[in-house]
Amino acid sequence: MAQATREYGEWPLKRLMTEVVGSGHKSAADMDRGQAREAFQRILGGEPDPTTLGAFWLANRWKRNNPEELAAYTDVMREESVVTAEPDADPVDCGANYDGKGRSAIFGVAAGVVAAAAGTPVVAHSGDRVPTQKQDAYKHVLDELGVRTELSPEESADMVDETGFGFYYQPAFNPGIDELFDRRDQMGVRTFVNTVETFANPANADVHLGSFYHLAFAKKTCNTFAASEELDVDKVVMFQGMEGYDDIRPGYTKVAEWHDGDDAVDDYEIETAEFGMDFEGEDLGVDDVAAESAAITEAVLAGERDDQFADAVALNAAFRMYARDDVDSLDDGLELARETIASGDAAAVLEDLRAF
Repeated sequence: MAQATREYGEWPLKRLMTEVVGSGHKSAADMDRGQAREAFQRILGGEPDPTTLGAFWLANRWKRNNPEELAAYTDVMREESVVTAEPDADPVDCGANYDGKGRSAIFGVAAGVVAAAAGTPVVAHSGDRVPTQKQDAYKHVLDELGVRTELSPEESADMVDETGFGFYYQPAFNPGIDELFDRRDQMGVRTFVNTVETFANPANADVHLGSFYHLAFAKKTCNTFAASEELDVDKVVMFQGMEGYDDIRPGYTKVAEWHDGDDAVDDYEIETAEFGMDFEGEDLGVDDVAAESAAITEAVLAGERDDQFADAVALNAAFRMYARDDVDSLDDGLELARETIASGDAAAVLEDLRAF
């Protein structure tokens, strides 16, 4: 029996380009929620011509999406693509850039494991060599550590409940976005899909932890969560990350926080030297990101390192505890993180993950 062709509204991407978003950086208009929703429904449905799709993505990049547009895209993604699996635990959702890092170590796995061992469940999610950078992400560090990553969403939820740390794999929990891989790859530049995929929240967590290059983007992210009808979170914490990833940048670092029900986004600064990170970003550089990040993770969790990498892991773990309100301050979180590593509890969680 033939499938009925889906009916959309009055705004194919070509019309949106001509009448709304495609006239250039200064003169382009923003879409309303309905227009943005329809645009992404058409994209996920495979309806636009590839040339029109590329032009639409590029026009969105030129004009810059506002929170209402990003919320509309995110809501459609959550409705039509994301398969959620909610663990019994209520984890912190870590939404790092899926296209990865290329110069510095990835600390999110080690930090998440330490936080989990200290009583703060953590979820991470990524794809596999996502455009445009196609660099190392959470998946590749976990692969190097011998932890299964190509899991169904239900298995990922079980991993959270059994170990305290869970990994969700994009092709399994967000297949509609995964199917856009080739089109995104042909673009050669990041699109708004690179932003909204980090908001997928496959575990339906109440706290989102993310990263940014500039404070304006952090505030836009918080306002996107506020405008979304599908993202039901209590708190968003964003900080300046190394290479835009969810690893805290050494030095002077901006943080933005939003709580559900608040009209404004709070922002403040931290000096990482005050928390034991008295070094520069270059000191956290590696040549082989996945392999060296995995080796650093093993050594730090085993208590075999007492250097800048161990400090970075401890502080990033403390931030996860703080985001979930499991500690009163970053100082308390840092102390707990170091105690958890010294006790061997963090290393035990890594072994549980390998056995899962």
